[in-house]
Amino acid sequence: MQEIRYTIRQLQHFVAVADAGSISRAVELTHTSQPGISLSVSELERGIGVKLFVRQRTKGMSLTPAGTDFLRFARELLSAAEMLQTRMDTEKGSLSGRLPIGCYFTLEAMLLTPLIAGFHDEAPGIALDVQDGTQPELERGLREGATELAILYDDHLATDLTSIVIDIVRPYVLLPPDHRFAQDDQVSLVDLADEPMILFDSAPSSQNWESALSRIGIEPRVTMRTRNFEFVRCLVGRGLGYGFLMQRPVTDVTYEGTRVVPKSIQEPMPTTSVVLAYLRGAPLSPRAQRFIEFAVQERSETLLQAHGESARRRPPITSA
Repeated sequence: MQEIRYTIRQLQHFVAVADAGSISRAVELTHTSQPGISLSVSELERGIGVKLFVRQRTKGMSLTPAGTDFLRFARELLSAAEMLQTRMDTEKGSLSGRLPIGCYFTLEAMLLTPLIAGFHDEAPGIALDVQDGTQPELERGLREGATELAILYDDHLATDLTSIVIDIVRPYVLLPPDHRFAQDDQVSLVDLADEPMILFDSAPSSQNWESALSRIGIEPRVTMRTRNFEFVRCLVGRGLGYGFLMQRPVTDVTYEGTRVVPKSIQEPMPTTSVVLAYLRGAPLSPRAQRFIEFAVQERSETLLQAHGESARRRPPITSA
């Protein structure tokens, strides 16, 4: 067997310096002494016989071409080492470590928060590293390995992703409390067509709105666009227009303390699935499998009550 002339710790320090761009910054990120990291990197270069960094006093550390190639293999090896450790923890009956998970930004407070709280009790050794963003950002994060799972909408989901339904939502209209339709059971989009609209301008909500209106044959009078969900609610609460949203908070009071009135839409509206997605064909770590199982179990009763047996469908989970 060929002698291994580097250690896992050396690889960890090398990746930290490569990501940080300097030893001093890597010290802050890893909480390790500067001499310790410097020695690790020097011994790693000496052990493999390759110069990994160009050291510049004013510009920090930059990777050599060989260092760039080595970084990719170092990441793969560290990932495999982490999976091995996780398997050993699983054999001992416990799971630990970090699970990076993405979440569409409007779903964090209303859906992810209770899942995090319950999962902490279920698997206290697993630290969830939540990264929020838009749908394209989350899908890119899955492909690039920045996250292993992502909570997002099923609408326009990329074909290279596998998904499991954990919620089903239907769009609704949000009105100020003194609106002429505030007391009605349902509201027609046709009747609102000439009124000012506060557009939540983030896919897939904006795409759902455009699709719904195109089917009806009307064009809204958009007076303001924003990617801030609560800002839409605040503006509606001020009487500056109506909104079209997917997620519905448990309270109809805005951050400002004004009231808003959610109304179902008279015209037929398609439902949208909220899914837990991951890269198709990618092996999942035991931590990710544990979170998927927990999320499906937590959400299954709600889904079955609202949508029946069709909510049970789910793809197989691939082990790492």
